[in-house]
Amino acid sequence: MRRTRPIRAVLSALLVTGACATAGFLPAQAAGADTPRTERAAASEGVLTAMQRDFGLTAPEAKARLAAEKQATVTEKKARKAAGSSYAGSWFTPKSQELTVAVADRAKAADVRATGATVRLVSRTAAQLDATRKRIDALDAPTGVSSWNVDWKTNRVVVEVQSARQTDNDVKAFLADARKAGPVTVRSTRHTPTTLAAGTVGGDPYYTGNVRCSIGFSVQGGFVTAGHCGGAGQAVNGWDNTYVGNFQGSSFPDNDYAWVNVGSGWWTVPVVLGWGTVSDQLVRGSAEAPIGASICRSGSTSHWHCGTVLAKNETVNYSQGAVHQMTKTNVCAEPGDSGGSFISGDQAQGTTSGGWGNCTSGGETWYQPINEILSRYGLTLTKA
Repeated sequence: MRRTRPIRAVLSALLVTGACATAGFLPAQAAGADTPRTERAAASEGVLTAMQRDFGLTAPEAKARLAAEKQATVTEKKARKAAGSSYAGSWFTPKSQELTVAVADRAKAADVRATGATVRLVSRTAAQLDATRKRIDALDAPTGVSSWNVDWKTNRVVVEVQSARQTDNDVKAFLADARKAGPVTVRSTRHTPTTLAAGTVGGDPYYTGNVRCSIGFSVQGGFVTAGHCGGAGQAVNGWDNTYVGNFQGSSFPDNDYAWVNVGSGWWTVPVVLGWGTVSDQLVRGSAEAPIGASICRSGSTSHWHCGTVLAKNETVNYSQGAVHQMTKTNVCAEPGDSGGSFISGDQAQGTTSGGWGNCTSGGETWYQPINEILSRYGLTLTKA
């Protein structure tokens, strides 16, 4: 088994030459290295930037929230000690910037409140709820059950079940046993948990010589991508520069699709990277989205961007020749995004081919529809 993939490893810029650098395509551009900064300063800047983007905060608001969270960490330790065996969990509320501590003994409430925490009285302690969780841990959970955890806010154990599997007999039997274990609440979810370690994940980079492109979608035995990224037989290395496999088939121009086999400890997973902009997306099928539908793209350069399907069956006339039956979108893309995933909801749509513009000023991008690629090579999409 390959070594574990670090979370969202930062990729250095690569110098790119060769055919993929031709106008209209999206290979990696040459880029100079950024001026080195200390790890501590970069992390702080990154966290503040992400908080402003994802939570809609100003820079002062982001800093204030971080400070409140830091204080809550200190308060939680004191409050837990004050609550003793009656402690029943704690949580931070961003809007009020308060730490709430659940307590199962009214006599301890004043001591906990004195630490600066808000107190909520409940009927079960953390130890009692954890005992319930451990009893559920001992059960044999079927695949339709996604997860379970102690939920401090409800003072119960929450079991998440995939909505499409709730009526399965094995799921119902598991839930019956779980309820015997203690106070349980069942919630439905559309998501299936899956490992991301060393998997071929949509949007991730791969390398053919000195060219970087992006993985489209996992298929049984490998992944699909753009044909202009490599020819049949060409070797492919993954995000960590270890050997993945070889191009088993490739067509360009006329078409712009290819597939790569997977070996050497790599495996396929039905996931497209959200790059921290959104949660990583599970792939559940390849139903084609209509014109006018929203669609999103994941790639190793510009990461996650969304837009609209503008046209289908369009012929794109690149300098190397025409590519037919393409779908046009107003989703931006940049060099290195070639081959990456276009997805609508949880349905795979296609692999990035080329386009114009960039993700600063905008532009248009074309993709090769996924179902044509699967049909051409007799491949089966890896689905959740």
